[in-house]
Amino acid sequence: MDGNKKPEKQNKPRRFEHWQYVMFFLIAYDAVAVNLSYFIALWVRFDAKLSAIPSRYLTPYLHFIPIYTVFCLLVFAVLKLYRSIWRYASYRELSRATVASVATSFFHTCAITLLYMRMPISYYTFGMVVQFVLVVGIRFSYRFILLQQGVMERLLGNDRVEKTGRVMLIGAGSAGQMLLRDVNNGRETIDRVYCIIDDDPNKWHRYIDDVPVVGGRDDIFANVQKYSINKIYVALPNSTVSEKRDILNICKETGCELKNLPGMYQLVNGDVTVSSMRQVAIEDLLGREPIRVNMDEIFTYLQGKTILVTGGGGSIGSELCRQIAGRGPKKLIVFDVYENNAYDIEQELRTDYPGLDLEVIIGSVRDSRRVDQVFEKYRPEIVFHAAAHKHVPLMEDSPCEAVKNNAVGTYKTAYAAMLYGCRRFVLISTDKAVNPTNVMGASKRLCEMVLQSFDQKIKEGKASEIPPLFEHNMEGSGPEGLRIPDHVKTEFVAVRFGNVLGSNGSVVPKFKKQIAAGGPVTVTHPDIIRYFMTIPEAVSLVLQAGVYARGGEIFVLEMGTPVKIDTLARNLIKLSGYRPDVDIRIEYTGLRPGEKLYEEKLMDEEGMKTTPNRLIYIGKPIDFDHDQFLCDMRELMDICYSNEDEKIRECIRRVVPTYHEAEDSQTAKKKADDEMVRVYTIRRRSEKR
Repeated sequence: MDGNKKPEKQNKPRRFEHWQYVMFFLIAYDAVAVNLSYFIALWVRFDAKLSAIPSRYLTPYLHFIPIYTVFCLLVFAVLKLYRSIWRYASYRELSRATVASVATSFFHTCAITLLYMRMPISYYTFGMVVQFVLVVGIRFSYRFILLQQGVMERLLGNDRVEKTGRVMLIGAGSAGQMLLRDVNNGRETIDRVYCIIDDDPNKWHRYIDDVPVVGGRDDIFANVQKYSINKIYVALPNSTVSEKRDILNICKETGCELKNLPGMYQLVNGDVTVSSMRQVAIEDLLGREPIRVNMDEIFTYLQGKTILVTGGGGSIGSELCRQIAGRGPKKLIVFDVYENNAYDIEQELRTDYPGLDLEVIIGSVRDSRRVDQVFEKYRPEIVFHAAAHKHVPLMEDSPCEAVKNNAVGTYKTAYAAMLYGCRRFVLISTDKAVNPTNVMGASKRLCEMVLQSFDQKIKEGKASEIPPLFEHNMEGSGPEGLRIPDHVKTEFVAVRFGNVLGSNGSVVPKFKKQIAAGGPVTVTHPDIIRYFMTIPEAVSLVLQAGVYARGGEIFVLEMGTPVKIDTLARNLIKLSGYRPDVDIRIEYTGLRPGEKLYEEKLMDEEGMKTTPNRLIYIGKPIDFDHDQFLCDMRELMDICYSNEDEKIRECIRRVVPTYHEAEDSQTAKKKADDEMVRVYTIRRRSEKR
């Protein structure tokens, strides 16, 4: 067989689609309709008697009508009257059909008059009307029949409808009307909208497609009972976060299934359908405006750069990779110790960004040889350091592992970044690093102190004094005897934020699993509070911080009011269609080791200054003895690699002055209340600016 010979194409029988059969039918129908319309006009003009039609009128009609038929079919085709989906026909289709009828009728009037003779006035006018009715009527008849069927089902209340969703629609604007038409046309469901809620009094007691607008948000409860509603669709794409939050908070108390139209882009794209609705998520109830970042700045900052993301397979790391991949980097390097996560993000990025120059590398930030190998080979210009152990109870039981991975791993990665000319190093930190009461938080505070010490040495022109940390023997101050020069230009910054909704190990996935299992939902303490943000928000903050970085800063997000975990759990139960403490029990298990009732974003001594983004602040670094700290890091490394848990705790207490054991509940509760007051004060000051 000739290997270069192309295989012959198999002659498969052509298969016509359903819409093509409809198109052929419409072409044949239109050919008959345009002939018939003007014949009827001539026939009516002469008392509906065929024998009464004079030959001087009938002959021009018979000669001209073939020309007119071909012209009509061409005009109809150009105006897409054969490719529209008529069961979804709307004003646009009606407009095109009207234009087609007027244009062809005008041509008919001019052409037959100029080429043959002047016909009776009634022939022109009545012929045009009949043609319009025949052409438009057949196209809209299917949609009309479907609408009437839906109306009859609602009026008769047959068994099929009674067994489907009874929907309350919130929002009588453009999005609401599009959604109403989609639901009641029965495209994707056999649900029916029985009433509409809108806060505009001008719309009350009126109807949209035979569905009453029954009132505003204060009437939601009454009409849920009146119409036996079991589903609520919220179509408010252009409302503010606070307005939508207030309405959703009312709706979740009804026990109905809730669905929400995510945003304006569905309305702009005309994609307001049942399938575009999503279940109301817990973040919809947090009531904070989404983070706004300058994407142009971020694009310029990342475009054409070689970028390394450590921990690139984790919740934050993988989202960093997704957003970076879309900003035109020269090369993206994903570095992670867990091969399953690394594989998942690799497959996703290769599918979504086929032109991306991507390298996925397995390795640990603890392994200085592996880290140096990666930096030496790829020379990344920007590093996002997301690799970390983050689970508080686990790290409390394994403090040496927390220090090894978080503090020592950050030190080694940052040292390699300086050694190989990285321009910017961004650490992913946490609010648990503020006045830490657990080893995990203290280890992240150590990470921040590492970056601050490196930054201070660089600004003093003494970068060469920073000692390398190797748990194995290596010659010289770096790999193969390399030394860090004094003129290092690496900028080190940290980004601090709170809990991330939906991340691995966060409370929301845990609560969902417990609810699915029938409960109980376990909350550590009824008064425990946390700051929350979404993964995309956290990543956008990290990217924006990279733009603002000048070295040594700790960037902090204004995350709004902290949320009670107990309230979060109860809202999630309600959104799942259950009643807290009735259908699903909430159980309080007590604070875990190292856990505190509240989280802080900044230490009292740090203070804050603003950035161009009003939701991002910079904490002023706390002074400490950087030379002593660098020596302490060597001691910490030696202890943690010796796996002496109690000794590592003592060393952490000495090196991190703000680290203290978790307080009793009453003291922590008082601090939580003080933190709430402080947050409100900061917000008021920010609003005044």
